[in-house]
Amino acid sequence: MHPKSPSIFLNCTMAMLLFFGAFAGSESSAFPGTDPNIVIILCDDLGYGDVQCLNQNHGKIKTPNADQLAREGMVFTDAHSGSSVCTPTRYGLLTGRYSWRTSLQKGVVTGFAPCLIERNRPTIASFLKSLDYQTGIIGKWHLNFQYVDEKTKKTLLRSEHKLPPVGSLIPDGPLSRGFDYFHGFHHARDMKAVVENERVVAHDAEVNMLPRLTQECVKFIDSKAGETKPFFLYVPLGSPHTPIVPSPDWKGKSGLGDYADFVMETDHCVGQITSALEKNGLTGNTLVIFSSDNGCSKAAGIQKLAKLGHRVSGDLRGSKADIWDGGHRIPFIAKWQGKIEPGSTSDQLICLNDLFATICDITGRKIPNGSCEDSISFLPAFSDEPIPSKRKGIIHHSVSGHFAYRSANWKLALAKGSGGWSSPNEKQATKKKAIGAQLYDLENDLGETKNLFEARPDVANRMLRELTNYVTSGRSTPGPQSMNDLPSEKIKLWKSGKIDSAKIR
Repeated sequence: MHPKSPSIFLNCTMAMLLFFGAFAGSESSAFPGTDPNIVIILCDDLGYGDVQCLNQNHGKIKTPNADQLAREGMVFTDAHSGSSVCTPTRYGLLTGRYSWRTSLQKGVVTGFAPCLIERNRPTIASFLKSLDYQTGIIGKWHLNFQYVDEKTKKTLLRSEHKLPPVGSLIPDGPLSRGFDYFHGFHHARDMKAVVENERVVAHDAEVNMLPRLTQECVKFIDSKAGETKPFFLYVPLGSPHTPIVPSPDWKGKSGLGDYADFVMETDHCVGQITSALEKNGLTGNTLVIFSSDNGCSKAAGIQKLAKLGHRVSGDLRGSKADIWDGGHRIPFIAKWQGKIEPGSTSDQLICLNDLFATICDITGRKIPNGSCEDSISFLPAFSDEPIPSKRKGIIHHSVSGHFAYRSANWKLALAKGSGGWSSPNEKQATKKKAIGAQLYDLENDLGETKNLFEARPDVANRMLRELTNYVTSGRSTPGPQSMNDLPSEKIKLWKSGKIDSAKIR
């Protein structure tokens, strides 16, 4: 059984597609004679309810281009990011591995440091590049890289530079992790530093970044017209994350404030990308994925928007940083002409980590060694087929490193409160003497309002065993033995006080 999905506009009848044929492990494409172009658009802090077609009753921000993608493709109503904050999600998307298996146990990285992705670890980009794809990233990296003075070759320190100087070199950025081209920035606080390939090329006002990225995406796609090689374009936008700076052409458009204006401008970027594909005759052989890295941030003015009738998380509880679903259940739309039925929907449980194994499956190649420890292919879902997997569930992670585990309709959270920024947070929940864990039946309680942890010890204990096993074993999927980067005892499963397992038997 699958949990009830948030309200959604789709009412098209599901239709069966042709059976896909070969899957992962074969040496030929799942669609013979084709290696499709792949475009992944990852918004930043866009809540599930910020896409209007996913939030019919309480979605007041107009998102015509995302809505159009949904009409032309498939909406996944139970898709999740690997974390409820930026860096861990991006690591998981590119590597197919949970970020908490690395040294990053909570929070995000801040730049001026070695890349979080080890140089020898495969990424989606390096994998596709090995298949002769042209690979590009336009947008926000946020996985750390270093800056080196172009004259002295000295590594620059954050303590000495508020912003990396123009001309600074980047030895361990996206080009060292499988990308042929990079135009963008590291993260929000360094957004003024514009990077192209392996060099800081300009300092520019933050308000210009989204228009810049939109223009660069169109240029990249235009350059692929008539090319015989397929391409992979990863577009991790920096919007509508702070700084919330809609450009003058979009300021005031929504009537709901700057955040809503910025969401509309972000949606416009999506439209420019899809229009460029159409203009260049690339739509027919291009898979487009539209999603977000986590839920909406409190910086958007969530309560103010709610008073205006807009709920950033739809019917979900919580928002960015939280262990509740509003923190990590995300918009996820896939369009692939001729392969995905227009106007279709799937309630199957997936994670952004699963993109890597899915892309391997699409191209008919084996998963590369040393990758995809937490990634399974959801390719069959494109044709309304069940996703075959021995993985029993997916793991969620909050900004403070609180764990949760989702299996079928059940969700176990090892936190007293939100595990993030929403009230009650962990300190507030501790003062109220809340119990140290939460268990929800999402089939009947999508809003996570009734904690069944004490009422269903059988379910809680089973899920705790599965979660513990997946955390300590180095992987959550079948495959070669793998190790976490840290000893298992340093990956703290209980962060709000461990509950004796005897008490939940």
